[in-house]
Amino acid sequence: MAILSILHYPDPRLHLKAKEVTEFNAELKQLVADMAEAMYDSNGIGLAASQVNIQKRLFIMDLAKEGEASRLQVFINPRFLEKRGEVRGDEGCLSVPGVFEPVTRAEWIKVEYQDLDGKKHLLECDGLQAICIQHENDHLDGKVFVDYLSGLKQNFIKKKMKKLFKDER
Repeated sequence: MAILSILHYPDPRLHLKAKEVTEFNAELKQLVADMAEAMYDSNGIGLAASQVNIQKRLFIMDLAKEGEASRLQVFINPRFLEKRGEVRGDEGCLSVPGVFEPVTRAEWIKVEYQDLDGKKHLLECDGLQAICIQHENDHLDGKVFVDYLSGLKQNFIKKKMKKLFKDER
């Protein structure tokens, strides 16, 4: 299958809310495999289904460092149970390539999610893992990290992306 196309900001489809996954089947497993291929091809660490124009509450991430074996994680129907503290750091996004801006996130999170077989899991984490989960979950809620920035920065980035991806429109 061809590598999935990643939507680029300010594509309005990035602001759609994803729907809960109810079927855990071979089609879902293929979607995850296709998303992983697109994420790795773009040198990303996370990708939400919303970013490839599939409005399902699903995202993947792989925080393995270069040279380490893949540690692909799949989060389906994630739900935050608790958030604590604050941390601010630069974020980037495959839908906004080349742009890195500071965003404030919860420092520690507790999240419930399902795996590819529909089994529920509970995860408590902090650091990059917590930030990445919050970033990708935002996509499922129709939010891009640029939405946290000032109106002036949003307009600048919007113009930059429109110019960069003018052939996609």
